[in-house]
Amino acid sequence: MKDTLHQDWLGQLRSGDRTALRAIFDQQYEPVCKAIFRFVQDPGLTEDLAQEVFVRFWEKREQINVDSNLTAYLRRMAVNEALAYLRKKTRFKADELPIHLPGHHAAPADEQLATQELSIRITAAISSLPPRCRAVFQLSRFEDKTYQEIADTLEISVKTVENQMGKALRILREKLGDYLTMLLF
Repeated sequence: MKDTLHQDWLGQLRSGDRTALRAIFDQQYEPVCKAIFRFVQDPGLTEDLAQEVFVRFWEKREQINVDSNLTAYLRRMAVNEALAYLRKKTRFKADELPIHLPGHHAAPADEQLATQELSIRITAAISSLPPRCRAVFQLSRFEDKTYQEIADTLEISVKTVENQMGKALRILREKLGDYLTMLLF
């Protein structure tokens, strides 16, 4: 039933019917936002990128060929939009990682400085990962997703997730290795 309804909407959409776009938007906006938010973690930016997804969807309405699931198609568009944004992002935010862990007392100034410097280095190292590699790493380490869940979310194979995670860990070890060695001594 749902697939038939989606096919009807897509047919109307191709003929320029804006009410079909509105129906698709009303039904799919929340899943699109959830897919984007997993990557950008900013509600305002998530809404902006979600709107871009629907603008692109409208602009390409005549070429769109959804053979399977409209929800999956729009989720893929959302993930691609988020990854494209992350690729273009050039500034790093040093305050993305917490400087103090909850329940700990304030450390002496030199420890606070070292912790802050480590946070900056970790943030920069994660930000320097290739977009797909970064997405896999963030979903695994920050959202505690299994490799299968990551594969389903990004619509890639579990083997690709394993490869991207290995690549991310190798890059992070290379970028942070010297700093971590200094901290140990």
